[in-house]
Amino acid sequence: MKRGDANTSWKKRFVLVEVAIVLCSMFLMALPGIAAEQITQKASESEITTASKDDYVLGIYGNANEDDTIDMRDLTYVKLIFFGKKPETELADAKYDGKINPLDFIQIKLIIVGKEKKLTLVDSADRTVTIDTPVERAILFGHGEYDGEVIRLLRANDRVVGVSKYIAAKPTYFPELSRLPSVGSPWSPDYEQILSLEPDLVITYKTKADMVAEKLPGIPVIGMVFYKPSSLPDEVTKLGYILGERDAAAHYVNDFLDKYTGRIIAETEGLTEEEKPEMYMESIHGGSLKAYCGKSGAQQLMEMCGGRNIFAAVDAVMVEVDLEAVIVRDPDVIVRCTYEGVGYEADEVTELKAARDDIMSRPGFANVSAVKTGKVYITATMFNYGPDYPIAAVYWSKWLHPELFEDWDPKAVHQEWLTEFQGLDFDLDKHGVFVYHPVEHPDGQ
Repeated sequence: MKRGDANTSWKKRFVLVEVAIVLCSMFLMALPGIAAEQITQKASESEITTASKDDYVLGIYGNANEDDTIDMRDLTYVKLIFFGKKPETELADAKYDGKINPLDFIQIKLIIVGKEKKLTLVDSADRTVTIDTPVERAILFGHGEYDGEVIRLLRANDRVVGVSKYIAAKPTYFPELSRLPSVGSPWSPDYEQILSLEPDLVITYKTKADMVAEKLPGIPVIGMVFYKPSSLPDEVTKLGYILGERDAAAHYVNDFLDKYTGRIIAETEGLTEEEKPEMYMESIHGGSLKAYCGKSGAQQLMEMCGGRNIFAAVDAVMVEVDLEAVIVRDPDVIVRCTYEGVGYEADEVTELKAARDDIMSRPGFANVSAVKTGKVYITATMFNYGPDYPIAAVYWSKWLHPELFEDWDPKAVHQEWLTEFQGLDFDLDKHGVFVYHPVEHPDGQ
């Protein structure tokens, strides 16, 4: 061995000894948890690999092997990078200082045990943001009430000091959060109010994140969506890391999101096209009747639930409805999505029943398959988006394939969402209107 190689080898060994001493002093109190993690995740160098490009990658710096979590495998991987045995990955730089060194080892250990002082992540707007932790004063400033639902399923209400006007306007659904100061919306922000609340984190809608961050220098701003099924697991998990509520995030993803959508996919993915009923969905937008088309979020949900959208080929989110085109396509199931007469404040199905009667009596619809079989449903648009979208998926899949989901009770799933994942004392047997069909409301009430 050459003298230079020997010196390099000795330096690296010395560094490891130093790191071991530092880690021992910093993690003495956390040793039982770390030991358990090491036992369950022990692997050889050849087994520590990066995730494939098709796998979900948690966008937090410290996720060295770029999988869906940060654990002891990331510590092993970053050490292998340091010794030149594995290629460097972007997220391996846990300290986010442009280099891989023993400080990254320490940061990953701290993240694993939830003791990190800073966390750097990539938000849904593809922005890299560093946040001081723990977060104690967050502002929910997103699109709709979705960020409020996520905060609540993470059991982190006590970390919120200000909310958007959307949350403030729903005291029945947000009895605690709605009482907090309102800071407007991403489209009409009250920056003076935001600054007066002295937040250490602002969560806003992803398309407005840069604009909001420019107005709030020195305050970490993350852009999130919270209503798209494709990004929900990532966003909920990231916020779980930020707020130190990883178990609650995993509980939602595993025991609500994956529990219901997973079964739906398992039951429907093997169906032939002929076995998938044709579905037509409509809604009132901008004062006119419109159909959901191929680029809509509803399209993705219909596909997952084993249905075929009669307007899937239309290259748009929504288009004005041509009723003759609906008659010609002869859907097996018709769903009207509405914001009117639905919600936690509503108790009467009068408006929903009238909407269904209107569809059933449309000129030329008497011979449409959905009308002949009575498979015409009115549902709240709110279910189609956000962290509670599995409720819509359960309803739709049962409407489309009652033989596959005979044992499912969608209302019970909705109650589970409210009780278990939102912590609300709200009885759906007494209040709230969300769906209308004679089967759901045999007494018309």
